[in-house]
Amino acid sequence: MSRLEPGDVLARRYLLLDPLARGGMSVIWRAFDQSLHRMIAVKVLTASLHTGDGERVSARSEARAAARFIHPDSIEIYDYGETVTMNGGVAAYVVMPLLDGMPLAERIEQGPLPWPEAATIALRLARVLMAGHARGLVHRDVTAENVLLTADGPKLLDFGIAAWAGDPDDDRGTPPYVAPERLLGAPTHPAVDVYALGVLLYAMLTGRTPYPETTWEEIEAARRTYPPPRVIGVPHAVASLCQRCLAHRPEARPTAAEIASALNSALGTATLGRHVRRGLTVAGSAAVALSALLWFQRSGLQELELTVKPSPTAKFVESAPATAITVEQAVDDFKSTLEARTPCGATDADVVLDLTQVLHAAVSPHGPSESTTQGVRQRLSVRMAEGRLAPACLSELQARLDEIDSALERD
Repeated sequence: MSRLEPGDVLARRYLLLDPLARGGMSVIWRAFDQSLHRMIAVKVLTASLHTGDGERVSARSEARAAARFIHPDSIEIYDYGETVTMNGGVAAYVVMPLLDGMPLAERIEQGPLPWPEAATIALRLARVLMAGHARGLVHRDVTAENVLLTADGPKLLDFGIAAWAGDPDDDRGTPPYVAPERLLGAPTHPAVDVYALGVLLYAMLTGRTPYPETTWEEIEAARRTYPPPRVIGVPHAVASLCQRCLAHRPEARPTAAEIASALNSALGTATLGRHVRRGLTVAGSAAVALSALLWFQRSGLQELELTVKPSPTAKFVESAPATAITVEQAVDDFKSTLEARTPCGATDADVVLDLTQVLHAAVSPHGPSESTTQGVRQRLSVRMAEGRLAPACLSELQARLDEIDSALERD
C-alpha cells in the first residue's frame, strides 16, 4: 500500500500523528480520535487486502471475534476499519488504546534479559495465547514488536487481526517468527503461535532470533534438517521448553497451556531455591557465631560470663511473647505478598483482584458469622490447578492465611 504520512486521516476520524513502531506486517501510529477527542494507537496493515468480498468479510469477522476477546494482558480493540489507498488497494487498520511503554524489541536490542524476567514475560504471553486458543483464535504474529512492556506488565498487541484455527494459509506473519509449516501452505493452527513464542523466548534469552533468515525469500530457501538450537546458561527446564517450542513438526510442540505450566514451575523452583539458599546463609552465620562463642569460652572468658547474672527485667524481656498482629495487619500482609514481585510477580492482575475480593468477603464484619479463610484457600487451590499461581507464591499466601486465622481466633 502507499505509505501513509503524518496528517493523514483514516475514515474521516483518526488523525495520524507519528509512527511509533514498525513490524513485518504493520505500522503502529500515535493518532488522535477527532470524534471522541482522545489519543489512540492505530495499527495499519502494510499489506493491502484484496478487493474480493470473501477476504474482506473474513477480515471483519476476525476483528469482531478478537474484539470480544478480553484478557488483562491483551490490548483492547476500539475499532476496525478499511481504507482505500492512493493506488486503489484496501488496507485494514485496528484502533487501540495508547499505552505508555517500551516495545519488547527495543528491550531486546539492549541485550539479553535475565532468564527469570524473560520467563515471566513468556509466561504471561502464553496465558494470553492459551485463552485465545481456547476460543479458536490464532494470533499469527507473536513478535517482539507486538509486545509492549508497560508498568502493568507485558501486553500483546494484534489480536485484532487474529484468525480462526483451521483457516487457509495466508501471507500474514513476520519472517523470523514464521513456523516452517506455514511455508508449505498448512492451515492456521495454535502451534503457529507456539513456534513464534519459542522464537521470542529465545530472542529474550540470547538477544537474537534462533535463525539468521529475516526475509520471506531467505526462510523459503532455508532447509533445516538439524535440531533447533538450544539456549545455554539458563535452567534445563527453560532451555528444553524453548527448544520444544521451536520443533520443526507442529505436533512435537507443547501447547500454550503446557508452556504456561512449565514456566510457572521453573519460576517457582527458582524462588524456592533462593529461599533455601537464604536459609542456609542464615544457618551458616549462626554456626560461625556459635563457633566464635565457644572459642571465647575456651579462652578463659567463660568465668566472666558466669559472674554476670541476668536482671529480673532482662528475664522478663527475654520471655515476653511477640506482639500479636491484628486482622487488618494480617490482611495487609497477604495483599503485600500477593502483589510483591517475588514470589508472586507472575500472577495475573485478574487473579490478584479475585483473591483480594474473596479475602475481604471472608473477613468482613458483615460476612459469615464465623469468619474463616477456608474459601480463600479453596480459591488458591483452584488457581493453582489452572496454572495461574506459582507454587512458591501459593506457599507464601497460605502462610499469610495462617496468620489471618490466628488473628481471627484472638478477636
